[in-house]
Amino acid sequence: MSKEPTTVDDARGRVTELIRDARICLLTTSAVDGRLVSRPMSLQAAEFDGDLWFFAYADSAKVRQIRVNPQVNIGFSDQRHHAWVSVAGTAQEGWDRARAEQVWNPLLKTWFPDGLDTPGITLIKVHASSAEYWDSPGSTVVNLLGVAKATVTGRPPKAGENHEVSY
Repeated sequence: MSKEPTTVDDARGRVTELIRDARICLLTTSAVDGRLVSRPMSLQAAEFDGDLWFFAYADSAKVRQIRVNPQVNIGFSDQRHHAWVSVAGTAQEGWDRARAEQVWNPLLKTWFPDGLDTPGITLIKVHASSAEYWDSPGSTVVNLLGVAKATVTGRPPKAGENHEVSY
């Protein structure tokens, strides 16, 4: 069955569902020498209203890179549901205690042992300008059958549905 969005709100809702299911992403920033640098991050707020929140240390390389070039990309992969999301946006770093309390997850104590009182802790807010997502139809078996069929017929498999969303 097609998951084709019929409105912008439907498409944005689908992006939110996919992000919520994935939760772990790769945050890509630009290094000072222009190289793209990606690292895994844990998404802190699953209610996606166009902003994504992450905890970091204020003196980390990712935060220094964001201060120089705030354009970032965040990639999500949800293998269980055969879906992927790419979010392009602008990042900014800053401490907001009230927001931090809203999005804090106790599992973060692994990286921030004193919780919200950890010295040097900060927030990264990414405001999305666009998102693109891919929904692959069916299960792993269906996808493998599609690859097998493509091998025999010489035609690429149906890769799933791709949608772009502006924010």
